[in-house]
Amino acid sequence: MGMFTSINIASTGMAVERLRSDVISNNIANASTTRTQEGGAFKKSTVILRPVTDQNPQYKSPFVPSDLDNGPGKGVKVLEIVKDTTQGRLVYDPNHPDAIKSGPNAGYVEYPNVNIVNEMVDLISCSRAYEANATVIDGAKDMFSSALGIGRS
Repeated sequence: MGMFTSINIASTGMAVERLRSDVISNNIANASTTRTQEGGAFKKSTVILRPVTDQNPQYKSPFVPSDLDNGPGKGVKVLEIVKDTTQGRLVYDPNHPDAIKSGPNAGYVEYPNVNIVNEMVDLISCSRAYEANATVIDGAKDMFSSALGIGRS
């Protein structure tokens, strides 16, 4: 494990959390968009993450769980951004330009499947995770500085 591994791992976390906050912000901004270019109401997006693991670990730590076959982690990366295809809430408003014209839901308008409260909770969680990763980087910098100070003495 190299000297800058902790900084590299924390930086992947910060990059992912920045992307998550962008996606969550987009969801919040479009919480009342009933018409999109694709057609229909806006659909909420979610970021899917996966760990980055070392495929050829140099060592095996006794503290690594036995089910982690690829060795210790190297951070996190975005696997994909997916759209939630569940139907949004239906509101009866036959005069709305985006109202459903025919069928059993005629006169209803489909609003996005975005729950503002859940999105705000996710945004706060994302912000806290970003701050935690920044704290890890600051701690690593302090440790490196102290180690260099010991070497100068």
